[in-house]
Amino acid sequence: MRLPPSLALPGAAVLAGAGALLLAAAARPDRQPFPAPPGYVVPSDSLIPAGPLGDAIRRGRAIMIATRDSLPGHAGNRLDCTNCHRGAGTLLSSGPWIGSYASFPQYNARAGRVIRIEDRVNECLRRSLNGTPLAPDGREMNDVVAYFAFLSTGIPHGPRAPWLGYRRLVLRAGDARAGGRLYSRACARCHGANGEGSAAAPPVWGPQSYAIGAGMARLGTAAAFIRWNMPFDRPGALTDRQAFDVAAFILSHPRPDTPGKEKDWPNGDAPEDAAYSTFAAHRPR
Repeated sequence: MRLPPSLALPGAAVLAGAGALLLAAAARPDRQPFPAPPGYVVPSDSLIPAGPLGDAIRRGRAIMIATRDSLPGHAGNRLDCTNCHRGAGTLLSSGPWIGSYASFPQYNARAGRVIRIEDRVNECLRRSLNGTPLAPDGREMNDVVAYFAFLSTGIPHGPRAPWLGYRRLVLRAGDARAGGRLYSRACARCHGANGEGSAAAPPVWGPQSYAIGAGMARLGTAAAFIRWNMPFDRPGALTDRQAFDVAAFILSHPRPDTPGKEKDWPNGDAPEDAAYSTFAAHRPR
């Protein structure tokens, strides 16, 4: 099933707030919708060492939480990294960074090559934050990598941890019209009637949202994020179908372009829900 290429959603966050239809009672926004697997441990701050390394770890976490303020020359929209990776990258439901450092270097199908964790950080800046890369050996990058390394405390270096990314749903098409009605009732209060965002939540489409080349521009990724993380004060309240409907609605709106996206997945292995076509997709086999 090839999904419409016009669909594209937020690499950093989606749907906060909620309407009366969905919210009978507020729940803790940091709760996990499913139990953590063996080996998934959030290291305590008491393990952060004193001295320069500890300072770098804390600065790295601050950059992730307040990316726009910390990297004004590199963040090109109104998103912060923790809009998509909630809990400073520690929530299992929200693309955790626990163990991410231990899984690099790794092969990346979108790039068609083996990449380092610094490459992955810069791709998020370029795509999800519609910005510009950091110097791979600069202080800001070193701080971010130090934080990721801290979150891998106790996790053996090697294969990609099975909990990284979002807990996937069976891919299906969404009903954007139904999703629009649900968005108006449950999401617009925080994300704005026109997806422009607010003080409480980031934009989910338009010039200040994530670019089309972001991972959140894929319907399956967006739906998985919405399903397990939204509404913000009652995560997990939506059904799979509702998550895909809302994702389809959000992704039907325009967002910034990602220059060079046509070169993605150079080996012709683009995912079924890729939001755009690539050169490799048109090569004769």
